[in-house]
Amino acid sequence: MNHPNPQITTARFPALHSRDFRLLWMGQLISQTGSSMQGAAILWHIYRLTNAPIALGLVGLVRIVPILICSPLAGVIADAHDRRRLMLCTQSGMAVLAATLGWMTGQGRESAWLIYLISALAAAVGSFDNPARQSLIPNLVPRQHLTNALSLNVMMFQTASVVGPSLAGLLLAVGGAATVYWINAASFVAVIIALIRMRSVPHAPGSTREVSLRAAFDGFRFIRRSPIVLSTMLLDFTATFFASAMTLLPVFARDIFHVGPRGYGLLAAAPSIGAVVTGGVMSLIRSVNRQGRLLLWAVGVYGLATVLFGLAPGFGLAFVSLMLIGASDTVGMVLRGTIRQLVTPDELRGRMTSVNMVFVIGGPQLGELEAGAVAQLWGAPFSVATGGLACIAAVALIAYRWPHLREYDRHQEAQAAHAAT
Repeated sequence: MNHPNPQITTARFPALHSRDFRLLWMGQLISQTGSSMQGAAILWHIYRLTNAPIALGLVGLVRIVPILICSPLAGVIADAHDRRRLMLCTQSGMAVLAATLGWMTGQGRESAWLIYLISALAAAVGSFDNPARQSLIPNLVPRQHLTNALSLNVMMFQTASVVGPSLAGLLLAVGGAATVYWINAASFVAVIIALIRMRSVPHAPGSTREVSLRAAFDGFRFIRRSPIVLSTMLLDFTATFFASAMTLLPVFARDIFHVGPRGYGLLAAAPSIGAVVTGGVMSLIRSVNRQGRLLLWAVGVYGLATVLFGLAPGFGLAFVSLMLIGASDTVGMVLRGTIRQLVTPDELRGRMTSVNMVFVIGGPQLGELEAGAVAQLWGAPFSVATGGLACIAAVALIAYRWPHLREYDRHQEAQAAHAAT
């Protein structure tokens, strides 16, 4: 493990003093920018081809099915094999898929079903990439810098989500979707180079474990016996299922606010602007007390901001509401990630992450289908506003059902880990 110089561990961003983490962080900043560009372009492309809000919801459906199928096996593989080599394979695979989409679109062979197919295949490959990547991070920094590393990861992801959709909006207006897809394909090279240049990444402790169904169920058993992990996953799923405003942004941009692709790019970037500012503030805070209660409040504010966006009468208030969505989501994301990584043994992190991926990714993807269906029947503003109200109700229910989450604090980490094992 690469440890930073003891004399600089009190620096503002101590996790970046770990060379291998810094390499991965910088590579992901480039790659995630490309992925954010493609994600925004796909939604705009689909809506241009179909003019149907329900078609936007289907993007989420075609992504969640391969995730549900592949995730249990992906977590076991991430725990049983070299996580760095696994990422080299997955990053290369996603680059090939993005290039295929760019070539097909550039050749005029574009169709909604082609985009759905590529999206599904990319989700399948990504379901193997995510457990390996998330499980690798705690091996790259000292334990006391994990919160800082996760905060920096959120900043990186959200910075990419600001730049990506904004660039996508410009490129969609002047160059078309194919250009965006080709740029995303090239962006994966940054992570591949970072992974090759890493010096000494430890293998998972269970690197000789057989890949089996029994090993997969070990991850489910751990989560079932860890109420803190289980309750945060349920909070993820229910909140993001109901409050899926982002998938309907093309409808708001084109048909409600009449701001075109450039305005769409700004709206798509707004949550990440709020997230970058919040992530920067959180990365400067050394300790957060009463994490459980703060987590619940953050998700509640996320739901309230979603309601405000759905009811916004104009572009300005909609933009501010989306910034608030990103800010509150960042607080929740950092707290959930830190809690789960610290209470999970390293040999189970891949499987915990793969199960969590079903909740974290499955909630928004299924939520996109729900949001698209409701918007098709009663309009986009109604779909978003009622989804935000349902998110608030879900937070209240989880807070009541799992009181230990309300009471969770950092000093309970050791006891929680001991109780789970």
